[in-house]
Formats: sequence, structure tokens, C-alpha cells
Amino acid sequence: MASASEQLMANMNVGSFFKAKELQQRLLFTLLILVVYRIGTYIPIPGIDLEAFQAIFSGNSGGNEGGGAGFLIRLDMFAGGAIERLAVFALNVMPYISASIIMTLMKGSIPSLKELDKEGEQGRKQINQYTRYLTVLLAAFQAFGIARALMGQEGVVINPGIFFQVSTVITLVGGTMFLMWLGEQVTARGVGNGVSLIIFAGIVAELPRAIFQVLNLNRTGSIGGYLLLGVIVMFVALSMLIVFVERAQRRLLVQYPKRQMAGGKTFGGESSFMPIKLNTPGVIPPIFASSLLLLPATAGAAFVTGGDNEWLTGLLAYIGYGSSVYLTLYALLIVFFCFFYVPYVFKPEDVADNLRKNGGFLPGIRPGARTAEYLNYVLMRLTFIGALYVAFVCVLPEYIIAQNREIPQSVAMLIGGMSLLIIVSVTLDTVSQIQSHMVAHQYEGLIKKSRMHRSRKGVPARGRRK
Repeated sequence: MASASEQLMANMNVGSFFKAKELQQRLLFTLLILVVYRIGTYIPIPGIDLEAFQAIFSGNSGGNEGGGAGFLIRLDMFAGGAIERLAVFALNVMPYISASIIMTLMKGSIPSLKELDKEGEQGRKQINQYTRYLTVLLAAFQAFGIARALMGQEGVVINPGIFFQVSTVITLVGGTMFLMWLGEQVTARGVGNGVSLIIFAGIVAELPRAIFQVLNLNRTGSIGGYLLLGVIVMFVALSMLIVFVERAQRRLLVQYPKRQMAGGKTFGGESSFMPIKLNTPGVIPPIFASSLLLLPATAGAAFVTGGDNEWLTGLLAYIGYGSSVYLTLYALLIVFFCFFYVPYVFKPEDVADNLRKNGGFLPGIRPGARTAEYLNYVLMRLTFIGALYVAFVCVLPEYIIAQNREIPQSVAMLIGGMSLLIIVSVTLDTVSQIQSHMVAHQYEGLIKKSRMHRSRKGVPARGRRK
């Protein structure tokens, strides 16, 4: 039997959307923020020769060879082309994501942060402030690496020196912090998760150009028809797989006993389902794994200038994008972070404790510690399947594309598995939130009609008593 919310969703149409004025305002606000973000990806940082850099960047992205220079192309995928244009939003929100994940992991290991997290809203605000401080540090580190990498390229920086390094770091860090603020505004006043939508918008904005480049390479004969067909089939098949798995749930039956309250009224005796997603951590593990693999290249760019330090250059090429070492580490890190991060997303002990306090229980499972053990058992089994799924989706396309060096590296990253996973996951999450807002609007309409109906019935009744 369908729930009340499912019945409401089934009755929704275009007219319901036009009646939801608050939802329309939220959508317009979200679109406005995304437009501001896209404008910022075209404003270049000062002190660089953009044409010289784009010539070098195009040369690095002309094939699938790995190497230290490839880390700029990887960052450019998240930044929506801002790296290629050396824009003020070049770092995007990746430092903020890395800082958020690090703080999430630290909350489970540092007692003081754990206590702050339990203090409620005030404690969470303090943790968010720490996250912002860590974002500044990570962004400054990456910005310094980019500045050093630019100075190592001949003709790119107009006036190399300490002033260029300082101005670049300040500009890029400021752009990241502004984007972080925009993401928080979207989360609070718009629709969807603001940070995820910013990454989503950057990838989607560059997809048409990537598709055009692939079609153009096929037209000129650089890419064969069979390879192009294989890429299209892989893209469609992976999209269907992602939609299926991201919507997959394990539903655990939860029952509540009957309780007799004062006055002889009986409450409870109901049952519901506890949904546990197959991919509980979402897109966080591949993003964090990719960010971690970028750190050696970012650090190496700060020390490799003008082709010196051959041993470091060779090491960066050995673990560069497309290499077997890179793909192996990428898959292992994804699986590791799936298992490592999921306890912070779904806490079996807290869920079991809340069920016990509310009188709920899983049939055949004793409340308390036994329920927590069972939830952890189910969660680990689901996480194993989910981790293999995420690693498969993210690594397989990159492996196939890495074996076909005709496809430019920048295009390969845009049509890779992680980009596709982010696009589909964020789309599903945003659509779900839009549906939630429409359901809430429908409930409000039903409540208003009920009040109006009661008031109309009450007026003549009071008149008759008079």
C-alpha cells in the first residue's frame, strides 16, 4: 500500500509546480548563484599570459599520458574549465570538500571535537568554523603549488617572483572561500546541496565541449567509429547502472508495540521501514581518493621547475593519471574510504539507541546492543557491494580510455566514471529535494483546506446555538 506522500506525488502535475511559489523562488535563487559561479570561471587571475598558458595546457591535454602536469587537468574537471582559463575560481570547492571530510573523520577520533558535535547547533557552528580555517590552509597549499607550476612554464608568468606567488595565492584562496559561501547560501535558501551543485554545474558546463571534441576527432579520423560507439555505449550503460544502484535500498522492518495512554486511548502497534542505501557514502569516497592522489602532483609542482629534479618528475609520471599504479591506488582508495567513511554517515549505535528510546525494534532482534550489531552487519555487507560498484564505475572508464591514447586527457576525465557518478547522483538528489518541497506544499494546501472546511461548518452551528 502506498504511503500518503507517495499518493501525493502520484497526483502532482505541472500545475502543482506553478502553485509552489516558494519552490520557484528557491530554484531561481539556485540558478542565479550558478550563473554567478560560471561568470567567475571566466575572470583570469592577474599577472599571467593567458594565450601562452592555454597553448601549454592544450599540449598537456592532447593525449592520455600521465605525469605531474596532468594534475591541472584533473583539477580543471572539477573547476568547470576555470583552470584552463586560470580563473579566480580555479580551485573550485575541492579544498572545502577535503577539509569537510577531514573534519568528519577527526570528529570520530578526537574527544574534544566529539564533545563539540554532541553540543547541538552551537557545537556544529564551531566545527564549521574549524572547517573553514582548514579550507584556507588546504587552498593556500594548492594555490602555492599552482603558482610554482606556472612559474616553471616559460612565458606564462609576466613578472615571476614572490609578488606573483602571493597575489596568486590570495586570489585563488579568496575565490575558494567565496564559492564556499555561495554553496552555503544555496543549501540554506536554494534547492539541493550547494557544494555538490557547484561541482555538478562545472562538469555539466564542460560536457558539450568534450562531446564536440570527441565527435570532431571522429570526423577527422583520429578516433575510429567503433571506439566512438564503444564510448557511447559505456556512457549510457554506466548511467543506467548508477541510477539503479543509487536508488537501491535495503529496507529493514521496524515495529512499535501498542501502548495504552491515559484516558484509555491506545497508541502504537504500527510498523515502518528503515531504508539503508546500497551506496551509503555517495560520491565522497571517489572525490576524496582523487583529491588524495592529487596531493603528490600538487606538492611536486611546487618543487619541479623548468624540468629539473628528474627523479621527482619521473616519480610523478609513474603515479600520473592513466598509469597502472594510479588506477590501482585509485580503486584501493575508493574501497578504503567507502568503509572508512560510512560509519560517520550511518551510525548503528545511535540508530539503535533512538529506536530503543522510541519503543521501536527489529523483529527477532533484541533492542540495544544486539540491534546495533545487526545494523552494523547489514551495513558492512551493503558497503562491500557499494564499494565494489563505486570502484568499478570510476576505474573502468578511465582504464578503457587510458588504453586509447587518441582521446585527449581533458576529454577522458570529463566522460570518466567519477564525472558521470557525480552528475547522476547530484541530479537524483536535487530531484528528490524538489519533490520533497512539492510534497510539503501539497500538505500545506490540504491543511489550509481542512481549516477552511472546519470554520465553515462551525459558523452555522454557532448561529443555531444563539
